[in-house]
Amino acid sequence: MTNDTALFLGQWIRSPGTTGAVAPSSRRLAETVATPVPQRGEPVVVELGPGTGAFTAEIQRRLGGRGHHLAVEINPKLAEHLAARHPAVDVLVADAAKLPQLLAERGLTHADAVVSGLPWAAFSAETQTSLLEAVAAIMGPNTAFTTFAYSFAKPLPPARRFRRRLHDTFEEVVTGRTVWGNLPPAFVYHARRPRP
Repeated sequence: MTNDTALFLGQWIRSPGTTGAVAPSSRRLAETVATPVPQRGEPVVVELGPGTGAFTAEIQRRLGGRGHHLAVEINPKLAEHLAARHPAVDVLVADAAKLPQLLAERGLTHADAVVSGLPWAAFSAETQTSLLEAVAAIMGPNTAFTTFAYSFAKPLPPARRFRRRLHDTFEEVVTGRTVWGNLPPAFVYHARRPRP
């Protein structure tokens, strides 16, 4: 067991509702989720629920020192680990439902990409709604939002509820192929154009 896996599992045991997984995501899933990170310019990339940094590392690789990478993690232990590993990332211990305020405090008007590692199916309907509203509020007309879900959970009521909320929130929602190299297998949602 790697150090990241041990840390992740320990935090999941303490708080399964906010950690949401027993192991970090794979590099293959990280590559798929981080696809919309712009390749040019000085983009603002917001990462939700970075955990031990599987997506963070891929976002940093794609940014190559450009832009502003804001990672919002509610778990202080995971945030501390992430900040030590990725000093170029602006790591915040905060609730992602406060995204508009968090960006405003940094003088940022919107995100160019929002990448989420949050455990959506573990959240109540109210939490799902407030988080998606916060994400939509920081998106510009060309901003992409990506998140993932576990394939085994797709038919379960919380996952179906989240899928409906995605379609209610965004004009375009595309479901990607299954990433079999992840444990457990997962797929990615790509969403754009928040509805008014």
